[in-house]
Amino acid sequence: MRYHLMESKDIRMNLATEEYLMDHANVDEPLLLLYIQEPCVIIGRNQNVYEEINLRYLREHRIVLTRRTSGGGAVYDDLGNMSFSFVTQKNATTFGDYQGVTQPILEALHRMGATQATSGGRNDLYIEGRKFSGNAMYTKNGRTYSHGTLMYDVDVSVLDQLLTVAKEKIASKATQSVRKNVTNVRPYLDAKWQKLTTEEFHEQLLCELYQVTELTEISDKELLLTVEDRQAIQVLFDEKYANDQWIYGETPDFDRHMRTRIPNVGIVDVKMATQAGEIASIQFSGDFFGVLPIEQLEQAMIGLPFVYETVQAFLATQPLEEYILHFTKQACLDLLFD
Repeated sequence: MRYHLMESKDIRMNLATEEYLMDHANVDEPLLLLYIQEPCVIIGRNQNVYEEINLRYLREHRIVLTRRTSGGGAVYDDLGNMSFSFVTQKNATTFGDYQGVTQPILEALHRMGATQATSGGRNDLYIEGRKFSGNAMYTKNGRTYSHGTLMYDVDVSVLDQLLTVAKEKIASKATQSVRKNVTNVRPYLDAKWQKLTTEEFHEQLLCELYQVTELTEISDKELLLTVEDRQAIQVLFDEKYANDQWIYGETPDFDRHMRTRIPNVGIVDVKMATQAGEIASIQFSGDFFGVLPIEQLEQAMIGLPFVYETVQAFLATQPLEEYILHFTKQACLDLLFD
């Protein structure tokens, strides 16, 4: 088994690196990737961003959002989480065999003292009935790729604030995340491992996986990136994982219904449908007053990417209060996105 330690703490760069190595690295023997990232949310390939994430909380706390290629539910990572990935030849791994893929991680954790750690459910790892690792898998070009999280010292208080299904009525065929009780693995490790930083923990876990004392003993197993590798990874970062079209445009089509009453404005009721991440139809109704016909605004919004910053820039060019008297642009944004 070879390994690669991600240099970046940006989830988008790490996912780009994963995809590139999955397509191009030699996997005559399994390849293990380990990485840590700053606060971020990674939604599954088939998920609806608006259905899974509190986007206002995400914006206010400057949390990075991206979409991964594999399925499954939404995941929150911060600097207290360590993620891992295995890339193998397709015939070396049975698709959906999460227990088999995660067994080396479990055995390493057992050697570090977390003897109660076990696999369970569809694709998770648990301690005392609480989840500390979620995993996903996909195949491509004769290779199987499995990746998972490992909560070492994550701020779990953020989860209820961030991974919350919106209260508005949303009709969608997208996959919803299943909420589970979660925990960090840190308190279950032997005392000597409980004071490690996340970086020290993931280095120690790597040593346990290889059953060596120091990383220098396995330096010949480390995969290093070339200049050409980095250039190709940057293209994937720019064109995919940091691109709104991938993050929002891949959202399954859905209908959205928002309604509010605002002092001095009245009732504003909005029915909207999206296709490929863009506004396909939108209708404003209510007991509000306006000078300009509201149909004019509705028509201008068709085809607009349903992304907060894009709609915000569009509204900045519109005489919104002439369509809906006293209706501010921020109130409109809050209604559409919150």
